[in-house]
Amino acid sequence: MKSRALINMGVIAFALVTLAPFAWILLSSFKPQSEIFAWPPHFLPTRLSLEHYVYALTSTHIPLYFLNSLIVAIMVVAGNLLIAVPTGYAFARLPFQYRDQLFLAVLAGMMVPNQATVIPLFIITKHLPLLGGNDLSGAGGNGLLGTHLGLALPHIVLAFVIFLSRQFFSELPGELRDAARIDGATEGQVFWRVYVPISLPLLATITIFSFVAAWDDFLWALIVGVGEETRTLQVGLSVFLTQGSANWGPLLAATVLATIPIVILFIVNQRAFIAGLATGSDK
Repeated sequence: MKSRALINMGVIAFALVTLAPFAWILLSSFKPQSEIFAWPPHFLPTRLSLEHYVYALTSTHIPLYFLNSLIVAIMVVAGNLLIAVPTGYAFARLPFQYRDQLFLAVLAGMMVPNQATVIPLFIITKHLPLLGGNDLSGAGGNGLLGTHLGLALPHIVLAFVIFLSRQFFSELPGELRDAARIDGATEGQVFWRVYVPISLPLLATITIFSFVAAWDDFLWALIVGVGEETRTLQVGLSVFLTQGSANWGPLLAATVLATIPIVILFIVNQRAFIAGLATGSDK
């Protein structure tokens, strides 16, 4: 009994330490500018103020950046659900030549740091034929640079999602596929009507991971998001930073706004997400 109480106290203490910075950001976003770094510090604001939120939403292009990030994240989630998940199913259930070798190539791709692929990805994105003013040889234009599709391109099919899907479908009973095929179902019908309905924990997990990967991306968005029209929120937060100083109040308010979609997404999918993690741990 004592050991259980100690474990619970340790978990609570760890949670408080983890949440403390986020609580400070949230509370400080409602403080007047003069109170954010006042000494002695006040953890709670003496009066609630919305001036930082008003400034961030009306005096900058934060709403446009927010919309751009949302469009890119939705494209990434859709790409992974419609392409990467069926690919994982194919690796798990469909026999075809060089299947294991191709899956090893996917695993090898997971081991390459994202920073190492930035230059080749940039060249491919810029020189895609017949896009963005390019001719058939991929020259003469900008390709997908400065477009939402160009921003989403590196995340649309994530190797991690293929791996996770393959492992998940490998553990499901193969008799389901055999029974459906005996009843005359095509391979596509087996996947969409048999396996997808019982894979909601997997789909919720993939939705959250792929959304966060696109939403939090900074380096690729900084390189490819050319111009104000396609700048994403993570890059747009830099508008509050100037040489040697920062406009901390609006920056904290914009940071809080940037976390809202992720929090909402987790709340909506938390039951299926936790079920997916529990299922993975059981296996």
